[in-house]
Amino acid sequence: MIKDITIGQFFPGKSVIHRLDPRIKLLLTVMYIVMLFIAKSFSGLGVGIVFMLISFLLSGIPIKMMLKSIKPIVPIIIFTGILNLFFISSGDVLFEWKFIKITSGGVTTMVFMAVRIILLICGTSLLTYTTSPITLTDAIERILSPLKVIKSPAHEIAMMMTIALRFIPTLIEETDKIMSAQKARGADMETGSLIKRAKALIPILIPLFVSAFRRAEELALAMECRCYHGGEGRTRLKQLRTAPRDYIAVAIGALFIAAVILLNRFSPI
Repeated sequence: MIKDITIGQFFPGKSVIHRLDPRIKLLLTVMYIVMLFIAKSFSGLGVGIVFMLISFLLSGIPIKMMLKSIKPIVPIIIFTGILNLFFISSGDVLFEWKFIKITSGGVTTMVFMAVRIILLICGTSLLTYTTSPITLTDAIERILSPLKVIKSPAHEIAMMMTIALRFIPTLIEETDKIMSAQKARGADMETGSLIKRAKALIPILIPLFVSAFRRAEELALAMECRCYHGGEGRTRLKQLRTAPRDYIAVAIGALFIAAVILLNRFSPI
């Protein structure tokens, strides 16, 4: 399960999606999220599925990476589905026993929310799959640059966000190594009661926190040795420039959002 977490990983490539301006990719990601949350029917979510599949095919990222990004969130999907199944009481009653009542509205809402969460994770993961951390930092800084008027540290905020994303795969790898080392010493983390398994995580969490603080200290020291002083007087090797393909991508995203709005108005399902 640990190895299936792909958030924060970057896969170099020369696809159309890779070559899009990172600011445009951030905008498209926001548009995609809006697209999913304004959808009120399965047909609206179908538009989101088409948008996501086209993006993955154009990026050249294997579909199996999309499936791997889903596996870690299966418990969240199940938990959300159970809540909707038992707490939504609209529609016809399908099953009733004592205080438990399952209705057609609960089943529909459960499936709808599960599909929405899966699409949300898969689609937003494509941003980090196709954008390097450095490029993503520059894009976030450029987007936040108007905040400099009110003395907001745009560069520092962008740097912190990108470092946090970049450290996710590193910490996952470190967790996997610690778990393998503890299992080699005879640790049992998969059997027993819930309390017993929670206690078995202590020998993993303590070394992980120590390793994380050590890596953070080493990173801070390396940045100080390179005379890093934030965004003051900083120049960039690669300047961000939009191209015609970026405007075409935004136009396509807008068309998909318009399609969802029309389906909300005219589609009953």
